[in-house]
Amino acid sequence: MSIRSQFLFNTELEKEIYHKTVEFGQEHVFQFWGQLNEEEKRHLLNQLKNVNFQLMKDLADKWILTTPKPEVFSEIKPIEVIPLKEDTHPEEKNAYQCGEEILRQNKVALLLVAGGQGTRLGFDGPKGTYPIGPITKKSLFQYHAEKIINIQNRYNCILPWYIMVSEGNEKTTLSFFKKHNYFGLNPENVYFAVQPMVPCLNEQGKFMLDSTYSIAMNPNGHGGTIPTVVEKNILKDTRNRGIEILSYFQVDNWAIKVADPRFIGYHILNQAEMSSKIIRKNSLREPVGVHCLCDGVYRVIEYSELDIYPQLLETDSEGNMKFFAGNPAMHIISLDFVEKVYHQLHHFPWHKAFKKIPYINEQGELIKPDKPNGYKFETFIFDALRFTNHPPVAVEIQRQGEYTPIKQFDGDNSVISARKSMTQFWGNWLKNAGYHIDESLIQTDNFYIEISPLFSLTEKEFLEKQKNYKWQITEMGIAIEKDGTIIKKA
Repeated sequence: MSIRSQFLFNTELEKEIYHKTVEFGQEHVFQFWGQLNEEEKRHLLNQLKNVNFQLMKDLADKWILTTPKPEVFSEIKPIEVIPLKEDTHPEEKNAYQCGEEILRQNKVALLLVAGGQGTRLGFDGPKGTYPIGPITKKSLFQYHAEKIINIQNRYNCILPWYIMVSEGNEKTTLSFFKKHNYFGLNPENVYFAVQPMVPCLNEQGKFMLDSTYSIAMNPNGHGGTIPTVVEKNILKDTRNRGIEILSYFQVDNWAIKVADPRFIGYHILNQAEMSSKIIRKNSLREPVGVHCLCDGVYRVIEYSELDIYPQLLETDSEGNMKFFAGNPAMHIISLDFVEKVYHQLHHFPWHKAFKKIPYINEQGELIKPDKPNGYKFETFIFDALRFTNHPPVAVEIQRQGEYTPIKQFDGDNSVISARKSMTQFWGNWLKNAGYHIDESLIQTDNFYIEISPLFSLTEKEFLEKQKNYKWQITEMGIAIEKDGTIIKKA
């Protein structure tokens, strides 16, 4: 008995969607239709209505049903990087002042990717709600918000904050912001947009079900910010506000400079379409993408692909990395460029990952595999760099106080290492202000330092403000709040 004969469709839309699944060989997703209630049927139909069937067929044909060959480049060269310089260097001062003026003119907005969950942190909730503050328990979202408020006060500007969430964490994230009164921000300047989803595919290129009425889906990657900006009215809103550039960052880095005048200035002065911050890799195989020129085209090669391009692992005669430009996922993107890339999305590259994906078998049973059984597809925002007409700007940054991502609870790039980086970073401010901090305390697991970005966003600001205060640093640490008061660890 065919799937079609097991049930009847009530509307033309249902028939149209079913015929689309038949056309692309995915009609098995209706195998439990006769058992579904009306709400479950609507859920499945809404999912299918938003699926780009031709795209999924193309991805299956290219990445699953055949074995694609990696790209071959005749020449891979390092990119040019604007190196770290003293603040007093003329180029630095010029870039900083330019960026400050752009901020004062209200031409900058913030674009945050926050669609992930805190599962790898051992946390049940959106990653942005994670209480990263070791003393204050402030969330990642709150740290970002306090920086925004400081910058808005400093430059008398408005920084619209566009936050890309996922279907899985949208409601929880919005509820979290409302519960905390948007951390003091004007809700009219905080905009949430749901990231698009794409179906997971099994090893035969078929859609996978994670329930009898739901297709297993995954977010389409941070490259999905491009269609999200255009299709979810962010572009329209920014245009109405007179915004010209977006400062892009990801939620898991408490230390990010959310609207860095230096970075903005270099982007503007070089008339760039898209710019990136660069960290010097700690090792050849540090798990970050590598910025490079591949046959003259600006690319970022993911660390998982380094063995395909062994040139990227080369060192010079003194043992220094030739390709040191690591990708910390910090970009500035001009709005005109977003529109340009959006109209070329059919050329935007996709990446696959072979994962363990829970699925429903033909008997309607949920199976949790113990080894990879299906493919997730996503796009990466850095792949937009290959579409630039003007050479992208790559600006070097130092890690401390700017790049400490949180990927897991302990180890490298973890909650533990991030909290220690806070103590080291802000501890230097206190030392330079004349406070004695026993070095042995800094090394302990129970001593922490936090300084609210509302009180001071930079060391210069801190050194000026601290003259009016006399704090007591205890063996448990110190957390300085927005008005200079101290929060004691419970």
